[in-house]
Amino acid sequence: MGSITTARPNTYKTKKGDSHDNSPLAGVSSSFISYFNWFSDFFQTRTRNCADQGALYLKGLVQAEKKNMERMAEMVPESNEQALQHFVSNSPWDANAVMDQVAMRSNEALQDGEDRCLLIDETACLKKGTKSVGVSRQWAGTIGKVDNCQVGVFAVLGHGIYATPIDCRLYLPENWVEDPKRCEAAGVPDHRVKLLRKHDLALEMVEGARQKGISFSWVGCDGFYGEDPAFLRDLDGMGEVFVADVHKDQMVWLEDPEPCVPPRKSTSGRPPKKLEPRMLPVRVDLLAAQAPASSWQRVTVRETTKGKLVVDIFHQRVWLWDGEEPSAHEWHLIVRKEIDGGKLKYTLSNAPADTSVERLAFAQAQRYWVERAFQESKQHSGLDDYQVRGWLAWHHHMALVMMAMQFMLEEKLKHQDLYPLLSCADIVSLLKYALPKRAVTQEEILRQMEIRHKKRKSAIESARKVQAKRLAGELAGAAM
Repeated sequence: MGSITTARPNTYKTKKGDSHDNSPLAGVSSSFISYFNWFSDFFQTRTRNCADQGALYLKGLVQAEKKNMERMAEMVPESNEQALQHFVSNSPWDANAVMDQVAMRSNEALQDGEDRCLLIDETACLKKGTKSVGVSRQWAGTIGKVDNCQVGVFAVLGHGIYATPIDCRLYLPENWVEDPKRCEAAGVPDHRVKLLRKHDLALEMVEGARQKGISFSWVGCDGFYGEDPAFLRDLDGMGEVFVADVHKDQMVWLEDPEPCVPPRKSTSGRPPKKLEPRMLPVRVDLLAAQAPASSWQRVTVRETTKGKLVVDIFHQRVWLWDGEEPSAHEWHLIVRKEIDGGKLKYTLSNAPADTSVERLAFAQAQRYWVERAFQESKQHSGLDDYQVRGWLAWHHHMALVMMAMQFMLEEKLKHQDLYPLLSCADIVSLLKYALPKRAVTQEEILRQMEIRHKKRKSAIESARKVQAKRLAGELAGAAM
């Protein structure tokens, strides 16, 4: 993206002994252990070093099919469910410090250049009950409807086909923020018990990335963020270039609306004070529908496994005005249409006016990789498959997921010449084969079975006690 560039200098320095050699894939397990050892200092608390449990948890994320403590402990030698649960739920190591290092290692690993972007998106983790921090009936894009879930907003650093999450924020719905006792029980820090929109969380991560020296040329986001004019203005005011999808009913002006207060029409009543545009806006879908065929340009936006992805692009400079600001903003409108007559996608960008259509179309197409990053994080690192409830535990789990994904990114980059199609699934398969795992003996099977039976018995007894207490209350009420 030659004309979309606000890249900052890279300030990350590799730790002594950190190696990026081209070792064969057979050494992936030793690379995995070395990778964790690089982070081991960040699991040191004032009273103890939790690095051993951290290594076991990280191994569990890639070795176990399901990423709950029980399944992880059944797979990883020298681990046990209670110790893993304590490590992720109660141990006071700093998840933010770990995420910062993931971000800076990613910044170092990815090729620097004008095609680097920071992609903002959210993902939902479906949950039952009401105790998990931030859980509520809210929109879950994962399934396309409202359901009981937690929602995390993520920042993904990308360059071409390579992308990895480097930061996240847990969204607290209004019904949580208005219940301080509920937040306290879930361990939410006092300074986070406030109503923040997902857009606010996204801006925090963009600003945080810049403060850490992360290099990227533009911020990409979907229509949920792009439809909010305040969010786009904030990015613009921060000096960030954005490439933001919008919905088909987005209103734009084809000329500067030159908002002004209209003259007074009569001597009676109050004089007008509200700004009004001098012309009416138009919806972007109607603008695209009325565009002549000659105004559409065929563009190749990226390579795919099935060949080049070719689309038709309509581009026009338009003005955006929110009804409050003293003047409008002149930005790019990009409309993308699949060449087979598929759906249209609408995007706004504040990139420099001379940015080419090809570059804008390329930037728009990069949002595809954030979905791939979420898919791989869920399938191979357990991003949405966890057994925790509290604020601290949620952030601990996400920090370790990001570590796992960042390791896979480095392995892909390390072996890209010999194995250009190396995937997260490939790396996980190698790790499952190479890392030590519990021996499947009769004694081990019986041990695990007894643990499961003990837990089931405890759950049954607890449920019976609750039922007995409820029945006793009903009988007492009937007697009165």
